[in-house]
Amino acid sequence: MNPTLLVFRFSAMGDVAMAATLLREVAVQQPDLTLVVVSREVFKPFFLNIPGLIFHPFYPQGIHKGIRGIYRLFKELQQYTPRAVADLHYNLRSRLLTILFRLKGIPVSQLDKGRKEKKALTRPYNKIRKQLKPTVERYADVFRKLGYPITLSHTLRPLPLSLPEVAVPLFSGIQSVKVGIAPFAQHFPKVYPLERMEVVIDYLDRQGHAVFIFGGGTAEQRVADNWQERFRNVRSLVDRFTLQQELAIISHLDIMLSMDSANMHMASLMGVRVLSIWGATHPYAGFLGYGQQLEDCIQVDHPSRPSSIYGNKPCLCDGVDSMELIAPEMVIDKLREIGL
Repeated sequence: MNPTLLVFRFSAMGDVAMAATLLREVAVQQPDLTLVVVSREVFKPFFLNIPGLIFHPFYPQGIHKGIRGIYRLFKELQQYTPRAVADLHYNLRSRLLTILFRLKGIPVSQLDKGRKEKKALTRPYNKIRKQLKPTVERYADVFRKLGYPITLSHTLRPLPLSLPEVAVPLFSGIQSVKVGIAPFAQHFPKVYPLERMEVVIDYLDRQGHAVFIFGGGTAEQRVADNWQERFRNVRSLVDRFTLQQELAIISHLDIMLSMDSANMHMASLMGVRVLSIWGATHPYAGFLGYGQQLEDCIQVDHPSRPSSIYGNKPCLCDGVDSMELIAPEMVIDKLREIGL
């Protein structure tokens, strides 16, 4: 019987997608290891194509809510007879769980988030601006501490999935380059001004490329639908497909243009190249998509950047928002540079 390893990563979407990219590597390098991933059920599609992996859903607002719920989850997880626990989250819930497993004598390894160096990178004054350890390497360290010598290639591994039947018409007859655009993000300081993104979309449309807009929610759907109406080659996918279907669609793209958002990590999981736009955040923090290149990051070098790790704080550069420093021509020039 293969040894079983419990893996915790409950949220957020981008972080869970990054964890999935790591676990694809782990599954290849440790084929005799059974991985049991504990995460929110909505994220299950990230793990469907990883061999030998079992997904155990976590319901933080339901049966696993509160301390009693965590204890119930602990009892559920004992069915797998785990050899060890890999905590890729290190929040209050995961730490409570690891305490319970430690009390049973089961080895635990936990994520080092690197808070001190991240604070030095984002503080307003005397920043230490240098490349920090990539998050996927921090995840891999958790496995290494348990005795699994994981080596990461940091290269994209294409994972073409079958298009869902409902998405086939979107690609029917398309001979041009297929470009995904994810112009939105959870936090506003990470969003490239929409009027500037519209200039980029206009350029791609005039080049005859097929453009697919990704997002979620009523406000984002309104923007994407408006672009679809005005530009001949633009298609809005916002709130039209499930997460599993979106992943399959992304796997058929030639390239993705994204913010520092979950869509960058979803594209990385599918092995798709991403041009990413950075404002309040910075690739130095370690959250660049797995296998993506620093040269494909569109940003302006300024001593005030970054202002935060998660993009939840504005970033003013000499009184101007950091995203406003990126002219549409900068993005278009990068698209031209790669042949678009």
